[in-house]
Amino acid sequence: MNSGLGRAADPPPAARPYDHLVTGSAARPHDRWRDAGLALALAAVNVVSVLPYRGRLHPLWLAMLLVVAQAAPLAWRRSQPVAVGLVVGAARVSYDKIGFGFAPFPLGPAIAFYTIVDRCGAAWRRIACALVAAGIAVSQTAPGHAQPYDSIFQVLIFSTAYAAGTMARAGRARLRAQEDRADRAEAELDRQAARAAAQERARIARELHDVVAHHVSLMAVQAEAASALLPGHPEQAGRSVAVIGDTARQALAELRRLLGVLRGPAEPARTAPLASLADLPAVLDQVRGAGLAVDLEVAGTPFPLAPGIDLTAYRIVQEALTNTLRHAGTDRAAVSLRYEPGYLTVRVSEPAGAGGDRAGRGLRRSAVASSGLGLAGIAERVASCGGHLTVGPTPAHGFMVAARLPAS
Repeated sequence: MNSGLGRAADPPPAARPYDHLVTGSAARPHDRWRDAGLALALAAVNVVSVLPYRGRLHPLWLAMLLVVAQAAPLAWRRSQPVAVGLVVGAARVSYDKIGFGFAPFPLGPAIAFYTIVDRCGAAWRRIACALVAAGIAVSQTAPGHAQPYDSIFQVLIFSTAYAAGTMARAGRARLRAQEDRADRAEAELDRQAARAAAQERARIARELHDVVAHHVSLMAVQAEAASALLPGHPEQAGRSVAVIGDTARQALAELRRLLGVLRGPAEPARTAPLASLADLPAVLDQVRGAGLAVDLEVAGTPFPLAPGIDLTAYRIVQEALTNTLRHAGTDRAAVSLRYEPGYLTVRVSEPAGAGGDRAGRGLRRSAVASSGLGLAGIAERVASCGGHLTVGPTPAHGFMVAARLPAS
């Protein structure tokens, strides 16, 4: 009876000409020890099973050699599957064809066949099935195998080995698929974490820019005013210096709040609430104190906004007024908050005429600034909220920044 073929251990191609047809990983040391134990135990069982009939086995040494050869090669079934299958199968067929009789139970050939079905490629599985069928046919034509149940018994044994090998192969394939899915999921989590980190860095950069640009601009304007007022108007210059000090302290407080999110877990940060439109009067007072007259108009009934929307609206007004104060020749700006069902429209405009032909230059220059941190930061904020941003000239030859933001 022919046996099956086993799984390879992926040695070098020179030692394994059929290596490209075999699947699976190399045999591990403990697998080799288990296979050696299996081969030794099965060889002993085969010998013991035929010893009671030794008086009818001639020559006895050849019979013993063939029953041992049906099991001992299984010690190498993972490293040399095809060779082991051929040796085991040839030993079984030779035992039957010689006509010794009292053949041992064909566990060795069945295990070798199971191994090839479980571990080898499709080509070798087909070859193994053909060799098993041929081996059964040859063995059943030998003397002593005339009973039909013997053939049925052999077919059932090898069919069971084939089914077991197929299920083991499918289970290993499912395990590999699960490992692949886990690896892909882990890689996707890493990508999401990297994207989240990049978004957080961008958010912190926008916050830092808005805070630093606003307060530093105010300090610069007041410093210029103080230098122009000295020495003729010391009292007014002193007020400008006081404004510089107050603005610097506010800037430091804002920076401490922002940098608190960068502290480690062992350094709990004491942070202030996020800025919101409720803090807008303080911003307007600051820019008014720096010489820019600002008119505020609130249309509609104010309603609570989501924290992110509230912060975005506040930063839009702050950034637009900062750019006007820093770059424009105008001395006036207008801020409009329009509350509509489900939306808030924020508008900051520079009217024409107050600053001559330089009116609107602040918002225009921020719109085309190369740093990417002025209105580009506002555009990112508005986009992240799902809002709509409009930047451009007004019909009255001024300039405006307008954003329509969802309420939540």
